[in-house]
Amino acid sequence: MAAAGSAVGVGNIWGFPTQAATHGGGAFLLVYLVLILILGYPMLVAELMIGRHGQTNPADAMAKIGSGPVSKKIGKAIGFISIATATLICTFYTILSGWFVSFALAPIAELFGFVKVSSWLMEFSLSRNLVFTTLFILMVVFVIRQGVQQGIELWSKRLMPLLLLILVMGVIYILTQTGAMTGLEVLLVPDFSRVWEPDVLIGALGQTFFSLTIGTGAMMVYGAYLSRKEDLGKLTAYVTLTDTSVAFLAALMIIPAMYVAQHNGVQIFAEDGSLLNSDTLVFTVLPALFETLGGNLQYLLAFVFFILMTIAGLTSAISIVEVPTSYLMEKKSISRNKATYLIGALVVVLSLTVVLNFEQLFSFMITLTTERAQPLIALGIAIYLGWVWQRNDLLKDIQAQEGADSNSIFWRIWPVYVKFVCPALITLIIIQLFNS
Repeated sequence: MAAAGSAVGVGNIWGFPTQAATHGGGAFLLVYLVLILILGYPMLVAELMIGRHGQTNPADAMAKIGSGPVSKKIGKAIGFISIATATLICTFYTILSGWFVSFALAPIAELFGFVKVSSWLMEFSLSRNLVFTTLFILMVVFVIRQGVQQGIELWSKRLMPLLLLILVMGVIYILTQTGAMTGLEVLLVPDFSRVWEPDVLIGALGQTFFSLTIGTGAMMVYGAYLSRKEDLGKLTAYVTLTDTSVAFLAALMIIPAMYVAQHNGVQIFAEDGSLLNSDTLVFTVLPALFETLGGNLQYLLAFVFFILMTIAGLTSAISIVEVPTSYLMEKKSISRNKATYLIGALVVVLSLTVVLNFEQLFSFMITLTTERAQPLIALGIAIYLGWVWQRNDLLKDIQAQEGADSNSIFWRIWPVYVKFVCPALITLIIIQLFNS
């Protein structure tokens, strides 16, 4: 549940529908599903395998695989960059998730007649961003300081089923509205001429890694907490399936909701056919849709939806902040409480710096981490696992798993696949990225 909670988050419910709506709906969905299968899943197994083998933070776990001083230093550098990337992801992630908290409170304020408070909660302002970014970070710190089992695992078990329930209810409701079928067709019927467009490929690759938190070290940290007997093939399949299902459900709700809102008179597209406010899609389309419903129903739906978004943000932010926290605990031999407060303070400083320089830094941080750093780190991990990790040592780890047959097709193909195919695929798409 914790690993699924890490994978399921803002990337699925904010990122995926936004990317799908911007990059051709069905074409993007098709490319994304293919990349999840041929890249996301094997790379997720790789990160969990490295983490479990190392039983430590990502930097030291990567170094443990190395056989000589040079390879150990390279491994440590890749692991450390993944920790730094996780910390930088927090800067925009906490701002976004802070918006979800404020948007969840806005309908309650309006329902009780606090119209000015409600408009402040929904309007973009420096004061709102400062307050709710800080508030969200405090929520994350509260969970992490309780530890792995009493904090991260316990809260993930509570929040994940609730998230799925709200999402399914949202899909059922939206699909009964007029205009929803147009959105459903856009999402489910791919335009095959767009499948090879660089924007679609790059967007889908970035979304695959961002959604599964590959390249941030989060899955290595969770791997370190796993028993050596756990069957990683099955566990990873469960996490990947949960993650992809939530992304698909979110798109199934939000893209039809765009066309329901358009039917109700809300402007969604510009004159040239491009999507308006693509980065803030869920903050513009859905509140506008809820308003058209009128009565107390609009407040209830808005509250429920943005509580869902807050849950998604919280489960992922927990795993991302746990990466530098676990590193600090091991390296400085300090208590979880102290490490959590120190990392929390660092994230507050970094996030508020982005808030104060929003125009220059917000989009830059998203591009730097999800489109540039994560694919490059994933490439480093694939090369390292495939070419540096001694085959006999890797086989020992595979054979130690209960119920996993090292002679099965999957475990025979996977090491070779990560060694040759994954680096080749990632490299091809990175070349497209830097040429675009």
